[in-house]
Amino acid sequence: MNTKLAFLLLTPLALIAADTDFNGRWNIRVQTPRGRVWWLEVKGAGSGKVEGSFVGAPGGQVDPLTDARIENGELIFSFERPGPLKQVFRARLADGQLKGTREETNAGKTSPELAWTGIRAPVIREHDDGTWKPGANKRLFDGKTTGGWHLLVAGLPGWYVEDGLLKNEKRASDIVSDAKFWNFEAKIEYRYSQGSNSGVGLRGRYEVQIYDNFGKEPDMHGNGALYSRIAPKVNASKAPGEWQTMVVRLVGRDLTVTVNGVKVIDRQEVVGPTAITMDPEEDRPGPFVLQGDHGPVEFRSVEVTELVKK
Repeated sequence: MNTKLAFLLLTPLALIAADTDFNGRWNIRVQTPRGRVWWLEVKGAGSGKVEGSFVGAPGGQVDPLTDARIENGELIFSFERPGPLKQVFRARLADGQLKGTREETNAGKTSPELAWTGIRAPVIREHDDGTWKPGANKRLFDGKTTGGWHLLVAGLPGWYVEDGLLKNEKRASDIVSDAKFWNFEAKIEYRYSQGSNSGVGLRGRYEVQIYDNFGKEPDMHGNGALYSRIAPKVNASKAPGEWQTMVVRLVGRDLTVTVNGVKVIDRQEVVGPTAITMDPEEDRPGPFVLQGDHGPVEFRSVEVTELVKK
């Protein structure tokens, strides 16, 4: 007997997932040296046309699914990208989770199959609705040491303090605050060199971009953007070498970003993690992350005010 048919005959109907059960947003844990977390949204499963988007590998942009389909209870999707790299993702539902694999070939060379597990993204019901007031205030950088921070990946180049400024070495690991936060307003003062690129991870999951796109049109990868998800309304960046101020407010999934006194994102929904994500538990407090591997950047202040109910 065909093994797939035997499985269907021997499995109670209540335990067989319907195609529609794939729909929704999924946070994905995958074992890599960096401890990456992926994100997947599936729409239209069970209707004959499966669509969605994915944040993962390679890179961290939001990619639309291509050739997505469900065959014999298995979700299959891939991406169209130029170049020799080809990836195919497969997943089945088991105990309410996605159990998946990634098959990868690059220039004809096949990599070992990579396993991953997806959990449903939580519903977060808090909103920035005027019912929040300032609570405790905490300075995450004292201007003297890197105390209160640790490297995301041990053994990589790190960060140091010079002339009261927090600076990254070339190709430095991201640096992570020991302190974790839920709802907050943070003020960050920074400057970058020409062509440089960094970012601030909120709750260790959502990256607000720090990037030299001075004088250019705003986009989802520019300074003040929620990386690859929300573009700023205007480009309020200053020229490289000038000090800039970013104020970031996050309540539930509602994000507000002000760059150099200009509100560029106003209470927009963060639908899911970006590539900087460290863990998939979106309904828990998380740390601040400063990105260090994309070019020189300096911080002179990172200050966080927790937000509490009035």
